[in-house]
Amino acid sequence: MPPGTRRAGQWTLAVTGSLPGPEWFAPRLLEWFAAAGRTGLPWQVERTPYRVWISEVMLQQTQVATVVPYFERFLDRFPDVRSLADAPLDLVLHEWSGLGYYARARNLHRAAEIVRDAHGGEFPRSFAAVVALPGIGASTAGAILALALDERHAILDGNVKRVLARWFAVEGSPGSTQTGKELWALSERVTPPDRAAAFTQAIMDLGATLCTRANPGCERCPVAAGCRARVAGRVLDYPSARPARARPQRDVVWLVLRREGAVLLEQRPPTGIWGGLWGFPEYSSRDLAEAALAQFNHGEHAVAPASVAATISHSFSHFDLGITPLIAVVQREDGRVMEGPAQTWYNLRAPARLGLAAPVETLLRALTDDTPAP
Repeated sequence: MPPGTRRAGQWTLAVTGSLPGPEWFAPRLLEWFAAAGRTGLPWQVERTPYRVWISEVMLQQTQVATVVPYFERFLDRFPDVRSLADAPLDLVLHEWSGLGYYARARNLHRAAEIVRDAHGGEFPRSFAAVVALPGIGASTAGAILALALDERHAILDGNVKRVLARWFAVEGSPGSTQTGKELWALSERVTPPDRAAAFTQAIMDLGATLCTRANPGCERCPVAAGCRARVAGRVLDYPSARPARARPQRDVVWLVLRREGAVLLEQRPPTGIWGGLWGFPEYSSRDLAEAALAQFNHGEHAVAPASVAATISHSFSHFDLGITPLIAVVQREDGRVMEGPAQTWYNLRAPARLGLAAPVETLLRALTDDTPAP
């Protein structure tokens, strides 16, 4: 067993030979960060709790390069908690469109309302109050307070899990309860008593830029000399992979009703996949979509025969989605829309500011290109 490897829930760090111990980790990492750490990112320019909060939520499941332009636009639209809390959810989702994982945006909006109503519009400064807000877990709360206020809090995001799992050669999937507890204990152990903001940014930067999942830059790592996984020649074995599971496939049909430069959109339920976003009426089969179309075609409506467009593929973290658009042109209608959720005729040439999922935006762009200019 390599030095430092966990055995029966205990850390054998005393049996490390010449390998440096955890107390060596923070000073070397801070030295590296002072010389090579990332600075000048938009949320680093003015580190208020609000700005750091928005950035930390956006950075969940999303790379820095993708987040930067979204962060800048979002802060232009919502420069403080009150402007975010007072905004309609549709506008918040619109500004989030394309960033994915839309529950983050819904939680941001709800949390902003709580900060406005329960905290007088000032982002809370206590860990308990921050972690109680929707969408903020222990690691995100710790990162906000460490980065914005320089308070000592351990964190454990995906990058930090990978760094610690390799440095201490922690066996087991980080998603398991036991391994998660051990990684939290190690994060607490290596976090220094001061310079919290610099250390927090440094350990996140290390995981994002050098201690990457694939092709890690061990030869440039400032703490490589103490990395148990590197010494054992097993860097890519850590952290342990989650047990493989077959990805389920789900197929749906979108009913695309067109009318004089507009298409019919409806708002999805507030929870679940794409909760609160606007999209096309969705059905689990073509038969159900055609039945809905036939019902819409009664009365004063007149709809041309429907055609099937190319299937759109979209992947989520836990399943793959196949979308078949069923397109029909409304030739005459009585001003009513279909029965069901909130619906609107969406003008393709002068679009409203609505929250739209990425495949909906893709299809809308294709329909816009196919729509004659007025």
